[in-house]
Amino acid sequence: MTVTDDFRAARDRLLALRGDYELARLEFEWPRFEEFNFASDWFDALAADPERGEQPALVIVEQDGTSTRRSFAELAERSRQVASWLRDQGVRPGDHVIIMLGNQVELWELILACIRLGAVMIPTTTLMGPRDLADRVERGAAHWAAVGAAHLAKFDDVEGDYTLLRVGGVGEEAGVGEASSGEADDGGRQGGVVRSGRAVLDYAESRQASADFAPDAPTRADDTLLLYFTSGTTSKPKLVEHTHVSYPVGHLSTMYWIGLEPGDVHLNVASPGWAKHAWSNVFAPWIAEATVFIYNYERFDAAALMDNMGREGVTSFCAPPTVWRMLIQSDLTRLAAPPLRAVSAGEPLNAEVIGQVQRGWGVTIRDGFGQTETTVQVANTPGLPVTAGAMGRPLPGYDVVLVDPATGEEGDEGELCLRLDPRPVGLMAGYHGDPERTAEAFRGGYYHTGDMASRGTGGVITYVGRGDDVFKSSDYRLSPFELESVLIEHPAVAEAAVVPSPDPVKLSVPKAFVVLAVGYEPTPALAEEILAYARAHLAPFKRIRRLEFSELPKTISGKIRRVELRHGEEARRSGAGVPQGAGVEYSEADFPGLKD
Repeated sequence: MTVTDDFRAARDRLLALRGDYELARLEFEWPRFEEFNFASDWFDALAADPERGEQPALVIVEQDGTSTRRSFAELAERSRQVASWLRDQGVRPGDHVIIMLGNQVELWELILACIRLGAVMIPTTTLMGPRDLADRVERGAAHWAAVGAAHLAKFDDVEGDYTLLRVGGVGEEAGVGEASSGEADDGGRQGGVVRSGRAVLDYAESRQASADFAPDAPTRADDTLLLYFTSGTTSKPKLVEHTHVSYPVGHLSTMYWIGLEPGDVHLNVASPGWAKHAWSNVFAPWIAEATVFIYNYERFDAAALMDNMGREGVTSFCAPPTVWRMLIQSDLTRLAAPPLRAVSAGEPLNAEVIGQVQRGWGVTIRDGFGQTETTVQVANTPGLPVTAGAMGRPLPGYDVVLVDPATGEEGDEGELCLRLDPRPVGLMAGYHGDPERTAEAFRGGYYHTGDMASRGTGGVITYVGRGDDVFKSSDYRLSPFELESVLIEHPAVAEAAVVPSPDPVKLSVPKAFVVLAVGYEPTPALAEEILAYARAHLAPFKRIRRLEFSELPKTISGKIRRVELRHGEEARRSGAGVPQGAGVEYSEADFPGLKD
C-alpha cells in the first residue's frame, strides 16, 4: 500500500466511526509515515479522481457578490505551476517563507506550492505592522515574504536578508511606481524590481512557469512545514514548529470533531495567519474531500453572512465565540436551510449562546479545544450529548490527563496534559529555536498545555482557564470563564472579562470588565443590576465584587488579554493611579441593597 492508501484508510475508518465515539477511541491509530507530502500524496490523488477532481475545492465570495471558484484539479495544476516558479526564483526546500495574504485564491495556491516544494511557511495576518513583521523576519529567519501589494510598504523598514514576492498588480499598490527603480540585478530572475533597496518579484509571472513539477527529493515526515507565531495572550508570542505530518495528518482529529464528510461545504470564520485558518480552511475539509467556502466582508453583517450561507449550501459552520454572540443578536430564522453541523473554538461558549442557536437553527454548537501547538485534543464530537459549557471528551489519538501542578499527580482537576507515550501525531515538534521552553512544555513525560480543566461525569472535561488566569480569592480558586459565563447571560452584557482585583482582606476579589450590548448605556443603575444578577446566580465566594464598563484589550487574533487588565488592577490598587482609558469602577459597597 502507498502512503495515500494508508492515509485514506485511517480517514475512512474515522468517517465510519464518527457516530461511535467509544469505538473510535478504541480502534483509531495514527498513521505514522517516514515520508509524506500532503500536496502530492493526498491533494493530487483527489484532483486525479474523475469524480472528485472536478468538484469545487475552494469557493470565495466577495461582499459585492463576485466569486472565485477552483476545482481540486485546477488548484492542483496551478499549485504545481507556482511551485515550479518558486524554484526557478531560487526558493529551496527548507527556506522560510512569510505568507501575508488575505482570503484570496493565491493564498491556497502558495500553501500547496510550498508544501510540494518543502519550503517552510510562516503564516502572517495582514493586520501586522512593521514591528511585528521585524520580529517574524528575525526570529523566523525568513528568506522570502509573499505579500499582497496593498501591504508591501509595511516591509520598507523591515531589515533582513529576504526577497519580497508581490502578489497583485502594480496598479493595485499605492506608491509602487515611486518606490520602484527599474530592473534589479536579481541573478536572472524575471520581472525583478527594487523597493527600498530590496528585490521584489512579481507573483503574476508564475503564470508563465511549467505545471510539470517534480520535487527534488521525497518529503520526510519530520521535515518542518509550518512556523506559527502564537497570539501572545500572556507573554511574547511563541514560535511553534509543525512538520509535514503534525498538521496535515494530525488534523484527522479536527475532521472527526467537526463531522466533515465528502461533498460537504464548510465555512470557517477565521483570518489567514492564525492556526485555526489552517485547521478548518485547509487541512480538515480537504482531508474529508469537502469544499472550503469563504465569504469576505469588511464589516460583519449577520444577515449577509446567512444569505451567502444559504446560496452556497453551507452544510458545516465553524465560528469563534465572538461571531456566535453577534449572530444570536440577529434573526437566525433568516437562514432557511441551516448548516447540519456547527462548532466553535478559541474560547469556550456559554449555555445561553448554545441554547439560542439550538432554538433558531435546530443544531447544537459543539465546542472543541486545541492550540496552535496541536490539532483538536478535546471536543464535543458528533453523536454524543453536549454538556453546555464543557469542552467535551478526548479525541481519538489523544491520551489526555489532568495533572495537579503542585504534586504532579493525575486526577480529576489540574493542568490539561497529553501523554507522550505514544506521542500523538497532531502535536508540534517544539518551540523553534527555544530548547528551554520546549523542554519545559514536554517535561515529565507529558506535553503541558498550560490550561486548567476538570473532569466530570462520563469523562466530560470542562475548561477552567489558562493557568495564568485562574486566581485565588480568600482560599478559593476561581475560574474567570465560569464567572464570565454567568455575566454574559444578562441581556445587557455583550462581552465580559473577569480578573483578580487586589484586596487587603481576601487577597483578591473578582472584578468584571463589561462590554455592553447595543442599546444599553453605562449607568450606575445598570452596574447595580448586573452585580445583582451575578449575586443571584453565583455562590457567595464567587460573586463579582467590582465592575467596570470598558472595552477589552485583545490580541490581534481577537483573544482577550486578561494579563493587561490584571496589571492595570495591580497598578490601581498599589496607588500608582488609575490606568489610562479606564472607566468608572462600581463596587458592591456602592449599592446598599448589595451589601453583605
